[in-house]
Amino acid sequence: MIGKGKSISHTGASMGYGWNQEKNAEVVYEQHLAGDNPREITEEFRIIQEQNIRTKNNTLSFVLSPTIEDGKDLTGEQLLELTHRFIAEMKLSEHQGIGFVHRDKQHTHVHVYVNRISFDGMAYKDNFIGKRSQYAAEKVAKEMGLTTAREVQQEKLNELKRIRKEIKQTHEKVMTEKRPKDFDQYMKYMQQNEIKVIPSINRQNQLQGFRFNYKGHNLKGSEVHRSMSGSRLAIQIANNSEKGILPKKGNTISLSGKTIGLSMNLATSIAKQVLKRVIKRTLDRGIGI
Repeated sequence: MIGKGKSISHTGASMGYGWNQEKNAEVVYEQHLAGDNPREITEEFRIIQEQNIRTKNNTLSFVLSPTIEDGKDLTGEQLLELTHRFIAEMKLSEHQGIGFVHRDKQHTHVHVYVNRISFDGMAYKDNFIGKRSQYAAEKVAKEMGLTTAREVQQEKLNELKRIRKEIKQTHEKVMTEKRPKDFDQYMKYMQQNEIKVIPSINRQNQLQGFRFNYKGHNLKGSEVHRSMSGSRLAIQIANNSEKGILPKKGNTISLSGKTIGLSMNLATSIAKQVLKRVIKRTLDRGIGI
């Protein structure tokens, strides 16, 4: 579960959004309130807030988001318990508050609005409110056996690691078995393995490198592996061709039927590789190889 929190001044508008019937909003938490609609609740907040006119952002807005899988199984009673525990952890149980559950887009989440001003006119300290909300949500998730934000993050990292590995393995297979002789061939062979290679072209119409789109992930070559940066990819492909990747006049190449320039780094890497090949051929001839 992920928890987010901030201080706001637009209480009425936010309350109206929370109590949005189009999102099938349900009231799951209510504390020290009597109103039956957003206007009445906002007015009750305002009466208390008038005791502290110096505080402009006088309402606390929280969003509690269980994972999609956890949210499917949470009942109204469990969402009430979840919200109560979170509010208690934030030490806001004695403040006016109301919470609405939204079940739109198959992602159950709770919007909670709490009066930042207490009944004695004191403003709740909102320093690091975002971080504190995260920690409170993390603790509540653990107590209730829900997936925590850290676990969600670790799952994402594991997924990214697997995606990077699959892209790199496919890249190595293409380089070994297909031995593409230019960028177009490389892109074609990778596409045959369901990996879309997208040229990264800057505003000067210069090729800087490539991005790899695979299973919903879009990564720069260097993010997949340092050996897959634009310059290193160019060198690998150049090694597969007798002529190498030879830029045309003005450091341009043909890519997908279009003429584009090369970034300075890419042009320099290709030029060095071409020079090495020339030197090698010269030396080979000189010693009779």
